[in-house]
Amino acid sequence: MKIGYACLTLGVYNTNFKTCTLKTATQENLLNITAHNLETLDRILDYNIKMGITLFRISSDIIPFGSSPINDLPWDEIFQERFQIIGEKLKAENIRVSMHPGQYTVLNSPNTEVVKRAIEDLNYHNRFLTALGTEKSSKIILHIGGIYSDKTAAIARFGKNYQLLSQGVKDRLVIENDDKSYNIGDILQIGTTNHIPVVYDNLHNQVLPFDVSKDDNYFITLANQTWQADDGRQKIHYSQGAPLKRAGSHSRTIDLEVFNEFLKSIPDVDIMLEVKDKNLSAVKVNNLIADNKNITNLEKEWARYKYNILEHDPNRYKEIRNLLKNKAGYPVIEFYALIDQALATEPTEGNQLNAAAHVWGYFKNEATELEKKKYISYIGSFKKGTYSIKAVKNLLLKIAEKYENDYLLNSYYFYF
Repeated sequence: MKIGYACLTLGVYNTNFKTCTLKTATQENLLNITAHNLETLDRILDYNIKMGITLFRISSDIIPFGSSPINDLPWDEIFQERFQIIGEKLKAENIRVSMHPGQYTVLNSPNTEVVKRAIEDLNYHNRFLTALGTEKSSKIILHIGGIYSDKTAAIARFGKNYQLLSQGVKDRLVIENDDKSYNIGDILQIGTTNHIPVVYDNLHNQVLPFDVSKDDNYFITLANQTWQADDGRQKIHYSQGAPLKRAGSHSRTIDLEVFNEFLKSIPDVDIMLEVKDKNLSAVKVNNLIADNKNITNLEKEWARYKYNILEHDPNRYKEIRNLLKNKAGYPVIEFYALIDQALATEPTEGNQLNAAAHVWGYFKNEATELEKKKYISYIGSFKKGTYSIKAVKNLLLKIAEKYENDYLLNSYYFYF
């Protein structure tokens, strides 16, 4: 079983992708951004390897204007060496990657221009995954599209337009139930008819159910029948709903207790988490299911979270420290529950200042007089309300970079 996350890596130093506007999409800019984004992907994979994450969805925006005529560069040839390095890393570490075109890639549209652009976009995604040297098990996930007042005709049109796709795209394509138009029953029918693997999404099924008398395991088992051996292990999407938000909205983080019960009820599948805190939840789940249930797993996580927790909730900060004193235990669910509760608490100004002071403590003896004055000035401006705590954190981050303090650079404190 692989646990993964989608596109963005949060709280990790130097992992931001770049983009550009149509106005600034010069050849030079497109080349520079592509080079930067591929290097960033490489760094993200290094982080994922370190954290034991072997399932990752690559952002569709990694190549700026990748499926547009605006970008006519042979980027897969220009950056062939970089693609090869990344591809070899994927194979060596058994990392499975995927991509997921956005809402404007609609294969069943009655508008032929929209379909043409959808095919071009799918070709781009296949081109990227092929440049990495990935196998058929690296999938492109697609929703069916709209209903256009006639669901039967829309489904038939999807099947017809599917036949227009190249074999390379067909080999990678999988389809997913959504929360507005096509329930899992529809998707199973379409997948079976067109020989396309089906990805089951549990939250979408809650919002747009097909048969409320059937559980997740029932639909996962049915979807499994659409997967062939060379498609790789069956993959599903898992998320939890955000309370007090629109139905279908993803939660900020994964509740481990709820997820653990879900896990007990399903077969061995690869699970893509769709959640606001991305990799943080993937690490959380990996620590839940780890074969090596050692307290050091949680202590490493605590080192990354501790100043965020101190900033939000000093009382739970103390509770977590006490929880980790038992070196023979592995209270993974309790540990993350306390972290989640703390992060859901609004920080006070006093707690923010206290956490900042703790971080500043790493530099106060080696900082220059100018840096000391600047820190004092930023703190004063924060107290007056003219600077945000983010400005203070950005200053501390720059100082951490200057003094190459890896402990702090690996902390989540600066990033949220």
